[in-house]
Amino acid sequence: MILVITPETIVPNESEIINQMFHDGLDLLHIRKPWTSLQEMTEFIDSIDPSFYAQLVLHNHYELGKNYGISRLHFREEDRKVRRYKPFINGNTISTSVHEITTYNALEKEWEYAFISPFFPSISKKGYGIDSTVIESLKQRNNPDVKLIALGGIDSHRIQEVFDLGVNGVALLGAIWESDEPIHVFRKCRDKVLL
Repeated sequence: MILVITPETIVPNESEIINQMFHDGLDLLHIRKPWTSLQEMTEFIDSIDPSFYAQLVLHNHYELGKNYGISRLHFREEDRKVRRYKPFINGNTISTSVHEITTYNALEKEWEYAFISPFFPSISKKGYGIDSTVIESLKQRNNPDVKLIALGGIDSHRIQEVFDLGVNGVALLGAIWESDEPIHVFRKCRDKVLL
């Protein structure tokens, strides 16, 4: 499974790039735009081909899910700790983020999957993840109910290595959006996984 996370701010031609990635086999798109107003988010979703709405994951403005038939919602670690997700469980598929394997192992089966990061030093956040021990901790993984999605520093050169470690999927962010050719980068990552 390959997921892409949007940049935090809207970038030129973003929806065209997203629609093309979906046509090229993108599994899920996480819309992570924490400073976007409800109106801006509505306009952003409107710019995406409606045939892909079921593959969108909202990180905020969850109330828009009903309007667009989006039933995938992602909750930050902070929101999970205060159980902010509880009112949204029925009828929705929920995911979350963790930074340690012990936290992941403790997740209950109501979560479809969890991002674990940083896998490698981040591409988009310079200096973040340099001392990460996430890869080494994977051997302690013992949660059979929640899929594990690797995030952080993953590009076409590392994607196969990550899948070889037994994760259920990868999330791409910096590799896509820091590139001058995001669609080309996505295709390279997809092709490595399809080999």
